[in-house]
Amino acid sequence: MIKAVIVDWAGTMVDFGSFAPVEAFRRLFLERGIDVPFSIVRGPMGRMKKDHLRDICAAPEVAHAWTAKYGRPVDETDIDEMYETFEPMLMSILHEFAQPVPGAIELTERLRASGIAIGSTTGYTRPMMNIIKPEAAKRGYTPDVVVTPDEVPGGGRPYPWMVYRVAELLGIYPMHAIVKCGDTEADMYEGRHAGAWTVGVVFGGNEPGLSLEETAALSAAERERLYVEVSTRLTAAGAHYIIREIGELDRVITHINHALKRGEQP
Repeated sequence: MIKAVIVDWAGTMVDFGSFAPVEAFRRLFLERGIDVPFSIVRGPMGRMKKDHLRDICAAPEVAHAWTAKYGRPVDETDIDEMYETFEPMLMSILHEFAQPVPGAIELTERLRASGIAIGSTTGYTRPMMNIIKPEAAKRGYTPDVVVTPDEVPGGGRPYPWMVYRVAELLGIYPMHAIVKCGDTEADMYEGRHAGAWTVGVVFGGNEPGLSLEETAALSAAERERLYVEVSTRLTAAGAHYIIREIGELDRVITHINHALKRGEQP
């Protein structure tokens, strides 16, 4: 049976719509005279933040704009300089984005009542999590274990090392006794590479990129269109299951437990 769930943070359990990193990255590039589209900023979401920055700079539209403005391509020195600015910029606003998404706290209560441990991985570094974690705890959300990409030698997503470290800390194995859940393609790759059951969550996540109010205002047709678009991308990235909202995760765990009884594995 499933013994642990490993969840992402922003866009999965807190920060509905995953807005904190978007806000900081947008400010970072605007200060340098480059207006980066939201789609490019959100594309690498879930990765360690310095890798996320590299991915944004590698996007053809951004690379072209940088060369046009500065007369040369962006290089690693630029990345280092920007990241030194980005990290305190993000950390200065993180406390504003620690509100659990609707259903997250109730889900953790149900999971714990079922004897399922709750681990977490993230694209945030440990200093960033040292801000978010206590703020989320004030609001009622506290996972059992938190692992950040700067704590594993092999790096963060899409690699599986954070998931393995969580499993080690929780003392849980084999990997098919674990469910990994997140809202980004990087989360899906991480879960799949670790050999865990992998679940993508749509609404509240980075892929739609909508606030709670914007999501509530969607028509039924718009909601269904977004669900199909996002679920298609997450499935292509490796999701075994897709849920609309985080509160549906324990229903999927029931399905997975039935699959395990039949001898199926991820």
